Amino acid sequence: MTRNEGSLDRILRIIVGIGLISLVFIGPQTPWGWIGVVPLLTGLIGWCPIYSLFGFRTCPMTQR
Repeated sequence: MTRNEGSLDRILRIIVGIGLISLVFIGPQTPWGWIGVVPLLTGLIGWCPIYSLFGFRTCPMTQR
C-alpha cells in the first residue's frame, strides 16, 4: 500500500470526515454521519482504494 493522496487531499478528507462524524452528535443527529469515518481513515492513512482502482493519485511521485 503506497500513498496515493497528496497533503491537501488528506487535509480536506480529514476535515470532511470530522465534520460528518460531528453530525452524529450535534445537528440532525442521524446515523448517516458515520459515513465520515471513510474519508477520515483514508485521510489519516494516506491511501484511497478507489484511487488505486482507477490509477489516480494526488501524491507527488518520489524519485528513486
